[in-house]
Amino acid sequence: APGRVRQAGVAVGPAAGKVVYAPNRAALALLTRRTDSVALVVSESEERVFAEPFFAKIIRGVTAALVDTGLQLLLTFARAQDERVRLAQYLTGQHVDGVLLISLHGDDPLPARLEAVGLPTVLGGVPVGLAPVSYVDIDNRGGARQAVDHLLGTGRRTIATVTGPLDMNAGLYRLEGYQDALADAGVTSADGLIGYGDFSEASGAAAMAGLLERRPDIDAVFAASDPMALGAMRAIKEAGRRIPEDVAVVGFDDSPVGPHTEPPLSTVHQPVEEMGQQMTRLLLARISGEALGELSVVLPTRLVVRDSS
Repeated sequence: APGRVRQAGVAVGPAAGKVVYAPNRAALALLTRRTDSVALVVSESEERVFAEPFFAKIIRGVTAALVDTGLQLLLTFARAQDERVRLAQYLTGQHVDGVLLISLHGDDPLPARLEAVGLPTVLGGVPVGLAPVSYVDIDNRGGARQAVDHLLGTGRRTIATVTGPLDMNAGLYRLEGYQDALADAGVTSADGLIGYGDFSEASGAAAMAGLLERRPDIDAVFAASDPMALGAMRAIKEAGRRIPEDVAVVGFDDSPVGPHTEPPLSTVHQPVEEMGQQMTRLLLARISGEALGELSVVLPTRLVVRDSS
């Protein structure tokens, strides 16, 4: 008979009496409960994801770890509540084999909901209030301490900080690292030296302008992300101050733009691509049922000193 008849994932063809085997993905998925795809969920707007190098590095790390696996990557963005409801329904509907979550905020219910239905999930960074099954994070507290110790070592004493969002451990721990370094050096953290941002450049500029207005004696600032450091540098220059002569600046990320700012930005290097790779490694192990000694990984940081400090 002409044509082909598909049966349980096998295509039977007439040519020369041969049977041609071709996997039928839908049928195989019903038999194996595998979709051969994983989702990377970013809890930020598309505009922000494509504007900040951190997210591009994460995606590169994930795709590098998937390249020889045959798995497909589904990239999704969900920040608004209605988007997250629809996304949760999709992910729990057996459309993917596992989920990577990054940039979660606060006590987000999505990780627990995914784990409750048996869907392997790995977080990149941990929001405040969550105790995830599996995650990969950066030594945020230690990295911030390195930055402030460096500023103290150059003789700065009125050191401000621009925090990240405090409903994320990255923001909270970088603030705590700043406070640790000042306390151990015997430097009192006076009022008016903490500005609050959301990791974006605009928030860094606004926070720094407010800090300089409240405390014109500031001689250094640790910004908890490179985009916020860039905004802070802009505000410092607009206030007529010199960098680093009047105000030294250190960021956190080691983003590609850092060496090209004026002056080049001192920063804390975090291995973001490795973070994406390690997240994927843990997820693949959980999908395959592999026994893991550790379900979480914390990666080290290092200080990169340039002319801004």
